[in-house]
Amino acid sequence: MCIVLLTTAHPSYALIVVDNRDEFILRPTSRPHWWTANGQEILSSRDMQREERGTWFGITKTGSFAVLTNYRETNLADADHPVQGTHSRGGMVTAWLAGPEEETTQEFVHRLLESGSVKGVGGFLLVCGKLRKRKDMAAGLEPLAILSNRSGRPDDVPWLLEKRGMAYGLSNTSYDDPIAWPKVKSGKEKLLKIIEEVTQAGLGEEEMVGKLFALLDTDTLPQQNGQDFEDYIYQLRKSIFIPAIGQETSCGDRPRRDQIATNGKPAMQIQADQPDPSSSELRDEERPDAVTSSCMSGMYGTQRQTILLVDWDGHVTFFERSLWDERGNPIERGKGDMKFEFQIEEWNTESEGNETHAPGIGAEVL
Repeated sequence: MCIVLLTTAHPSYALIVVDNRDEFILRPTSRPHWWTANGQEILSSRDMQREERGTWFGITKTGSFAVLTNYRETNLADADHPVQGTHSRGGMVTAWLAGPEEETTQEFVHRLLESGSVKGVGGFLLVCGKLRKRKDMAAGLEPLAILSNRSGRPDDVPWLLEKRGMAYGLSNTSYDDPIAWPKVKSGKEKLLKIIEEVTQAGLGEEEMVGKLFALLDTDTLPQQNGQDFEDYIYQLRKSIFIPAIGQETSCGDRPRRDQIATNGKPAMQIQADQPDPSSSELRDEERPDAVTSSCMSGMYGTQRQTILLVDWDGHVTFFERSLWDERGNPIERGKGDMKFEFQIEEWNTESEGNETHAPGIGAEVL
């Protein structure tokens, strides 16, 4: 039950994004690094489970940005919206990040929807666009589009970031879900409160990042209390942070513990697909550990946390925090952090063809 929160409320930052990736703790995943595809320099971690080696959160040096959450399909009889797709959701993120530099966000929306590419994957929400300062800075950034496997006509998709002073939230549900999830509602409220606090107190970036990571650590998950998995998974929409839940498995020489209980919450069993073999062409920073590449069952929870800051000069600061080591042991907060900084090359070049759009249903209150 991932969560993405975005805000345009800080006067010194055009955009702030915070993200929790909730996954199987031992799902093979690289650490963030720069890599190249179709001439585009991309900063992201990569999912090594699927052969596409996609990502859930990435940005290019020219400011193309995308973040993705999964949508949990439940109707096994709905062939148009498969529970398990044949292609990786993360591949759509890289399809945007590695796309032609001259392609506008709106053109990509048309290309993806009109080709039917969104129908061959499991449920998802994809926020994508080019981070560009508009000529009228009071109007904020160029808008970002929201796509999903349930998107209709390209001209009907919702758009974000068209106003300053806003907060937006996405999780694992359709963007037009009429019921706001508790974690998204509280996440937006907490994010705006943090921005107000740091602005009024004149706090710097380091203090603000600490508060943003604390927001991502907010754990309000109810106890399982004997509920089976299908009932208990509903509770995950109530907590921004998901502590480790599940049963640890024996992988290599790692000792097995029959039950995992975090914060007093009993364990439950979760199973995942087996991973694809690692490629001999991977660089060191892309290669999953030998343990994680052969073990994909057991604990589930918040695996990675990401913060993206983009100031009004187009300077990007990218933080990723890993919460677990390669054997599924918790990492002390801050010990698994990586930080990148760079300047968006096309920051002051307003894209042609990205006309302003009115936000669609659910664009702000998911």
